[in-house]
Amino acid sequence: MSIWGKIIGGTAGFALGGPIGAILGAMAGHSFDKRGRSYKSNYFKIPNNQKQNIYALSIIILSAKLAKSDGVVTKDEIFAFKEKFNISKNEMVTVGKIFNEAKKSVYGFEPCAQQVYSIFKNNNVILEELLSNLFYIAQADGHISNPELKYLKTVSNIFNFDQIIFDRIYSLTQQSKINDPYKILGVDRNSSDEEIRIAWLELSKNHHPDNLISQGMPQEFIEQANKEMSSINTAYDRIQKMRT
Repeated sequence: MSIWGKIIGGTAGFALGGPIGAILGAMAGHSFDKRGRSYKSNYFKIPNNQKQNIYALSIIILSAKLAKSDGVVTKDEIFAFKEKFNISKNEMVTVGKIFNEAKKSVYGFEPCAQQVYSIFKNNNVILEELLSNLFYIAQADGHISNPELKYLKTVSNIFNFDQIIFDRIYSLTQQSKINDPYKILGVDRNSSDEEIRIAWLELSKNHHPDNLISQGMPQEFIEQANKEMSSINTAYDRIQKMRT
C-alpha cells in the first residue's frame, strides 16, 4: 500500500494536535488531537512509518494553502500534485478531502508551517525537501506568482532557513539551464575549489535518496529527489568547467 493509502490511520496513531490535527479531524468527522500537543515530540522518537505519514500529510496541507495563496486554485496545480506524488484515482479521493479541508480551514498557513517545523526541526534536510516540493507545486502553472513567492519565503523563514538556503532551493527547483550553479550549491563565486567540493559532497550525501528514506521521506517523493540530485551534480560539473 502506498503512503496515500496509509496516511489517515498512520497519522491518527500519532494523535496529532494543533491545526494539522484539527484539519485531519474535521476531514474524518472526528478529532485526532484528544491527547493535546503531542506533535511537539522529539523527531527522533517518532517511528519511521509515522514520520512518513506526517510528512505526506504536511505536503497536502501546505500545498493546499499554497494553491490558495494567490486567490486561485488552478487545475494545473491540482494535476501537478496528483502526478508528482503518484496518487492513484482511488487514493485521490481521500487526499482530495484533506486538500479541500485545508483550503477552507480557518487556520492560516503560518500555524500549519510552525507545527511542521516543530515536528521536523531536528532534520533540516527533510524540511528542505518539503519546501522544494512546495516550489514544484507553485510553478505547476508555468510561473511562480508574487503571492506564492511570498508564501514560500514565509514558510522558509518559519523553517528557520537563511537567504542562502532559500536561494539554493529556489534555484534548484527551476528548470532553466541558465540557473546560477553557485546558488544551487549554496556557495559564493569567490569560494575556493575545495570549499565548493565540500559543499557539493555535503549536499550529495544529505539529499541522497537512501538517506532521505532513512530520515522518514516516503518512497513516493524520491523521484523528485533524484532530479534534485542530478541538478546538484550538474551544477558542480558546470562550475568545474567554468574554472578550467
